[in-house]
Amino acid sequence: MAAPATSVVVLDRGNNTTCTVNLHGATVVSWRVNNQEQLFVSKQAIFDGKRAIRGGIPIVFPQFGAWSTGPQHGFARICRWELKKPPERLPTGDVEAMFQLLDNEFTRSMWNYPFSLTYRLILREKELHFNISVYNPGAETLSFTFLLHTYFKVPDVRRCQITGMRGCTYIDKTREGAMYQEHRDVVTINEWTDRIYQNTPLEHIITNVVSGRKMRMQKYNLVDTVVWNPWVEKAKEIPDFGEEEFPNLVCVEAGHVSSPVILPPGTVFEASQILQVM
Repeated sequence: MAAPATSVVVLDRGNNTTCTVNLHGATVVSWRVNNQEQLFVSKQAIFDGKRAIRGGIPIVFPQFGAWSTGPQHGFARICRWELKKPPERLPTGDVEAMFQLLDNEFTRSMWNYPFSLTYRLILREKELHFNISVYNPGAETLSFTFLLHTYFKVPDVRRCQITGMRGCTYIDKTREGAMYQEHRDVVTINEWTDRIYQNTPLEHIITNVVSGRKMRMQKYNLVDTVVWNPWVEKAKEIPDFGEEEFPNLVCVEAGHVSSPVILPPGTVFEASQILQVM
């Protein structure tokens, strides 16, 4: 079931380079560079305005993972966001749009704090920029986790390599949260993988994405990088995901999740991510 047209915002830079955002979760559901789709969305993704969209770039806030008072990965990805600033062409030819989520009755039923979560998206020729800000207008200090759950489209995940993890400790969620240190120069995926790499560098390169190209991910103030692929067994347990689809995605997710962001009253947390097709 397709979402009504009004809930989708398209940034169009020309030359078949576009970015499509569904206001349900302000989820980027498509990023095309010269008409080549860079993001994975499951063929079985559900667009009912209730559940999180399976694929693209969902926003995880204010809780990464299981949550005692609300849904897994928080409410940001299942709330309808406001289009704060419609797509506008900048003097550079790039296109910018801005989205905002404010606390409301629904969010306060799970997390009883005022907040303003804004993100600015800039579509460049071969890049997609995300500028995130969380403002605390209240009288109490906020504590939250945040992550951009990016699903990259790949021809075969077994041929991908991810740089930048060597020497980092990681929490392995496939082994009951045991801690390990990464000794490999590049991370490869040949099984169910769900790892939180801690204190990762500002840049990762992922090889063999669409058309055998490389994707550069740069991040600021997002200190952790999650690497995830459900593989065949876990794929069967995900209702809105085809079990044959697992080779066609790799999730490399920039976040602040291994320890929470502490945000005193009147202050702002800012973070960013740049994705670049190389």
